[in-house]
Amino acid sequence: MWKRKSLFWTETERPMNFNEEYQKRTERIEEILKTYLPEAKGRQALIMEAMGYSLMAGGKRLRPMLMGEVYALFGGTGRLIEPFMAAIEMIHTYSLVHDDLPAMDNDEYRRGRRTTHVVYGEDMGILAGDALLNFAFETACTAFDLAPERSRDIGRALKVLAEKAGIYGMIGGQTVDVKEAGHPVDGETLLFIYRLKTGALLEASVMIGALLAGAEEDEVRRLEEAAGKVGLAFQIQDDILDVTSTTEVLGKPVHSDEKNEKTTYVTWKGLEASRREVERLTEEALKELSGLRCRNEFLEELIRRLVYREK
Repeated sequence: MWKRKSLFWTETERPMNFNEEYQKRTERIEEILKTYLPEAKGRQALIMEAMGYSLMAGGKRLRPMLMGEVYALFGGTGRLIEPFMAAIEMIHTYSLVHDDLPAMDNDEYRRGRRTTHVVYGEDMGILAGDALLNFAFETACTAFDLAPERSRDIGRALKVLAEKAGIYGMIGGQTVDVKEAGHPVDGETLLFIYRLKTGALLEASVMIGALLAGAEEDEVRRLEEAAGKVGLAFQIQDDILDVTSTTEVLGKPVHSDEKNEKTTYVTWKGLEASRREVERLTEEALKELSGLRCRNEFLEELIRRLVYREK
């Protein structure tokens, strides 16, 4: 029997139905995102509409879900985590909006529907991404209003969010990715791109959840290490799916890496070696989690299913 410890629901003792629990968490995250989205009104209503179109396009909601689960894992309660859950998804979404632009990957579909710049125009696509990034920090700062007595912890969480989203995190990885596009890169460069471009926001998610729940510094660092490995495994699996899956299953174009002449883990190591690396990294990440003072079975199963996903 498993005693469920969750941020949003009363603890009960019963066997875990992962799909049911995942659906409940996803629905709650959707509610949180809607709560923090600006109302589309005023002369600038169009940009707010484009922000909503981008943010509410669905997806796994992996980053806010990881953040909420880690917050609960260390005993966090209440709404303090919610502005940061919304903020991390806004940052992730803005990166996808900009990734899809003609100057970047030039993709017309994302999550099974037309991308933001196709619907609203390239100019509004750029601005929608900019708006989501800026509004993410406006949203995260509302945590000070919820718990002014926790200002130090909120400030530390904001510092993590900024660093992991910026030039030493996601933007740094994206910069090298764009700079090296169109010609082969070595394995060291490829791993650098993956660790920053994909791993940094996952690291931010678990670190912020831990910080706002009062975890010890060594526990925050252990989670950062685990999330980095999950991010690398997640990106390698994405490379695998770009080769093995279909547009209908993924909801976005396949073989786009080949089209854009990008080096991937699959082109570097091959398909079977890539699959073995996904397994190794995932098991190492789960081992890191098992060394914490508390356990969350849903969190561990979430990592397995997201890494070994088929879409």
